[in-house]
Amino acid sequence: MENLSSSLAPAEWIVVSHASDAGAARRAGQALAARLGMSDTRAGQLAIIITEAATNILKHAGDGRLLVSVAEHGGQRCIEVLALDQGPGIANLAQAMQDGVSTAGTAGTGLGAMRRLADQFDVYAPPGKGTALFARLWLDAAAATQPAWTGGVCLPLPSETECGDAWAVTPHQGRLTLLMADGLGHGPEAAKASAAAVRAVAGLGGLPPQRLMDECHQALRPTRGAALAIAAVDLAGQQLEFAGIGNIGASIIAHGARRQLMSHNGIVGHNVRKVQQLAFACPAGALVVLASDGITTQWDLAQYPGLAARAPALIAGVLLRDHSRGRDDASVLVMAMPGSA
Repeated sequence: MENLSSSLAPAEWIVVSHASDAGAARRAGQALAARLGMSDTRAGQLAIIITEAATNILKHAGDGRLLVSVAEHGGQRCIEVLALDQGPGIANLAQAMQDGVSTAGTAGTGLGAMRRLADQFDVYAPPGKGTALFARLWLDAAAATQPAWTGGVCLPLPSETECGDAWAVTPHQGRLTLLMADGLGHGPEAAKASAAAVRAVAGLGGLPPQRLMDECHQALRPTRGAALAIAAVDLAGQQLEFAGIGNIGASIIAHGARRQLMSHNGIVGHNVRKVQQLAFACPAGALVVLASDGITTQWDLAQYPGLAARAPALIAGVLLRDHSRGRDDASVLVMAMPGSA
């Protein structure tokens, strides 16, 4: 599945509530760095970023979650770190971002060190609304300017080790095709269904959503089936084509307004009576959000001033943190249209 970014890539969530959890998170990151073939220098940078993110959670919130994952954007691979807590936020972000580098050149601490060491770094921490930190470290430092228009998170039901949801992004000649799949039920069998949908769309980004839905319907027949949403975005033409089956939430957020996209009833792989492809304007600066039904539908970005301008992965993480139902697999995929509104 070359040039495909998806939740099937290696990733690990770490619950951070004790000092030892920072070590566990660091070891998880080092394992991913070794798997990716990251240099010792960049693996060391990653270790500091993860340690600082976990320490920030413990120091300011007491507990939280940290996600370390492999991602791919524009054919370039990277490791991404997302730290989420529901603590007090950061009252003076500018002061908190000051780097602690000494005159001797020793490593700094806190957010400043993370920003200095990461190729891309972002934070959202309004007072009273928790802190979300995001850092990206490319496998190849020369790829640091590579744009990343998408970001996603996928969290299994607390009692499960495998997530029954899956998301994917596949590029094709100026288009990005977004997929969100929610396998029926939970656990390994639901995960198999969602993974089958991801494999079905890999390499087929040039097909319209209705055709891709047909491909997925055939691919998922041996599985228990899934709810699916597929959006194909023409970046230059600023148009989005959409098809959905089942209860996947899909929205376009532009000019401060949220437009929810309609899906039809059914289970892909078993019972699909109607697939309807619809087209929508998707202007510069717009956000496209796909969410499984483990996320409540009542979220409103207007309640998060400034969040819409943050990294897509950070937006996805905040929505997951604050709007997960807690009794289902939960996933969010966000795409930011190039340009400003």
